[in-house]
Amino acid sequence: MNHELPLPQLDIYDTKILQHLEGDGRMAFSLIAQEIGISNTMVHQRVAKMTEQGILKGIKPILDEKKIGYDWASFTGITLEKDHNSARIIEALKAIPEVTECYYITGAFTLFIRIVAKNHEHMRRILYDQIDIIPGIAKTDSFMELGCAFRRNAGL
Repeated sequence: MNHELPLPQLDIYDTKILQHLEGDGRMAFSLIAQEIGISNTMVHQRVAKMTEQGILKGIKPILDEKKIGYDWASFTGITLEKDHNSARIIEALKAIPEVTECYYITGAFTLFIRIVAKNHEHMRRILYDQIDIIPGIAKTDSFMELGCAFRRNAGL
């Protein structure tokens, strides 16, 4: 018996609303409504529904990390002593503000994280003094980021 909820269906209006918000997350709902030819109330209702369904996870600013002092970034693979420790280790990683992303992956590592740092010494302290000392981490392997060619959401 399948107990999974069906995936929410996006219609043309939902898609257009999301496209407008992706271009400018602060765009007034009234302007979106005017541009796609529906009522302001309908935009509000659809945004609320997509938020409730977890499609739209909020509207946050996209920071330029380099302009706020984070000149270094790495992608770091983490090998665990025992994979069943991952939940505890992820909680420890969440407590480090410079760890901005964490993924479960297949292959040589259990987790893959992204770290931002202000400089080389800051990166070293994060890796050696905060991450490597987390009990259950067997090994880390870091790849320094040289710049982001592009980043985007999945296409609608």
